[in-house]
Amino acid sequence: MAHSTDTEAGLRQAIEHIPHGIAMFDAALRLVTSNRRYDRLLTLPEALVRPGTPLFDIALFLGNRGDLGPGDPVRLAIERVNTLTAMPVTVTQRLGAAGQALEFHCSRLPDGGLVISFADVTDRVQAERALERMNQSLEARVDERTAALTRVNAELEAARAKADAANHDKTRFLAAASHDLLQPLNAARLYTATLIERAKSTSLGELANSIEASLTAVEDIMGALLDISRIDSGALKPVMGPVNAKDLLRKIDVEFGPLARERSIALRIVASDATLLVDRALIGRIVQNLVSNAIKYTAPGGKVLVGLRRRGNRMRLDVLDTGIGFNRDQHKLLFAEFSRLERGARMAQGLGLGLSIVQRLVTALGLTLELDSIEGRGSRFSLFLPVTRAIRPALEIEPAPGETDFGKLSLKVLCVDNERAILEAMQGLLSHWGCDVRTALSLKQIDRERLLEGWYPDLVLMDYHLDQTSGLDAIEWLRHNVGGHLPAALVTADRSAAVRTLAEDRGIAVVTKPVKPGALRAAISGLAGQRVPVGRKLA
Repeated sequence: MAHSTDTEAGLRQAIEHIPHGIAMFDAALRLVTSNRRYDRLLTLPEALVRPGTPLFDIALFLGNRGDLGPGDPVRLAIERVNTLTAMPVTVTQRLGAAGQALEFHCSRLPDGGLVISFADVTDRVQAERALERMNQSLEARVDERTAALTRVNAELEAARAKADAANHDKTRFLAAASHDLLQPLNAARLYTATLIERAKSTSLGELANSIEASLTAVEDIMGALLDISRIDSGALKPVMGPVNAKDLLRKIDVEFGPLARERSIALRIVASDATLLVDRALIGRIVQNLVSNAIKYTAPGGKVLVGLRRRGNRMRLDVLDTGIGFNRDQHKLLFAEFSRLERGARMAQGLGLGLSIVQRLVTALGLTLELDSIEGRGSRFSLFLPVTRAIRPALEIEPAPGETDFGKLSLKVLCVDNERAILEAMQGLLSHWGCDVRTALSLKQIDRERLLEGWYPDLVLMDYHLDQTSGLDAIEWLRHNVGGHLPAALVTADRSAAVRTLAEDRGIAVVTKPVKPGALRAAISGLAGQRVPVGRKLA
């Protein structure tokens, strides 16, 4: 008996040290025992914490006091008892008399009794609510930031679209402006070419050559600005294809040989049989600029070397010179627009656009350009190019070097252009070359004035932008009415690949404005070889 009393006393002492309120009820739901924390948290009167007190009486007291919320205390007490006893294990929360949050854990015993433990979880509930408020605030801030980011992205997209539109507008404007500017420049160059030939060995010869040099400088600047605009706007689309390195180097020799000789510079081109996988026009432009710079900034008596050598699965195209050179700190300055080294500016005129265009083209083509230089001793620019299997390239008509003092052509040439000044200049130059020239502003004039009656042209030089039709359609009309094999060249300031492709598809040569006399002479000579003998008019 004493042992049983000691056990109960030990159990009682143990539950008093538990931090939770604990109460045990028998199968009839009458209080068996409870600890002081249970009594204190519920703030029950002494009469309700005595053993044998029904659970319902405790719930009714709490209902009357308002702990169970608004409503009929009896109904609230019944609902509370049902809630605590409905399941083998239940967990519920409610507010205490002092407004604290209480969490109840109820477990049914095997004999039908009930054990209730509960704790003050006010701090935890407040922390959870604070966390919930923080999450809600965070979500609100995220939503706000997301909305702001969406708004900024929309504004950036609108700005980008506006910038793209402005770039395209700028490109279209420059293309249109360059065409309008190249028209009078073309006429001026044709007049000047005639003047140079007629003024040879006279006091006006040097003046005519100075005018030609100035016009060439204007053309170079316009071409550079147009190239930069097309590259920056994304209008320049590389078209890769096999290119014979020998042809590329031969064109460099043809174009720059006379200039190098004139400046007493030894230009050496090292031949190569490699076949490159590149955009022919754009690579040609890069190499032209590099070689032009090398000659421009090399003193008379110096040397320029252009050649290719294999490096792994690529070819390295080198342009070396014994020119002024530069130090490593000047590398970035070299590729900046309108930037020139002081010593270079003293040696040659220019705006400093050549290497800027080279860098843009190299980037657009995804190539690698290396440079090495020693100030006062020379420079090396190296361009790494992909290679492909060998091809047999089609022969191309190369423009002759700058000299134009050839024999008489004795050809009948029809020139059509919507600019009267260009026609007059073209007639003067071609007549000086011994050609029988007839000119017209349009197809209507040809038809109205019956220019082709009794006169069959050996070839036609046709402007692309006519007032009422394109030059390509005009050539087709002439071939239909004069002869299907009429050799023809499109003379145009439009340098786009689309126009060149359309012309090539119809077997029509292309000569770009401003017309260089050497290139025009070479084109005419090539077309003359295609003409049908007189008397064999083809319908």
